[in-house]
Amino acid sequence: MIVSTGRDLSAQVKPPRTVFVNFPMGNTFGKAFDASQQRAILRDVLAALESITAAGEIIDLAYKWHEEFGMNLGAGYQAKSD
Repeated sequence: MIVSTGRDLSAQVKPPRTVFVNFPMGNTFGKAFDASQQRAILRDVLAALESITAAGEIIDLAYKWHEEFGMNLGAGYQAKSD
């Protein structure tokens, strides 16, 4: 079972079971000290152990991060164009 914050990466790697949480990397179970949300996510993850029946399946949990976030690629990063 993988609890992922990188859905695209998980889809490529295809672990046997994945639960995706759209939170910033490093915050898989929510904000620090938010024990209530962390327990809720853990319960959902454990429930997914029973509900996922096919290898590679990803379940998206509906939790929302409390503020906008994006990927910080650094000051020198430039996207490649095709």
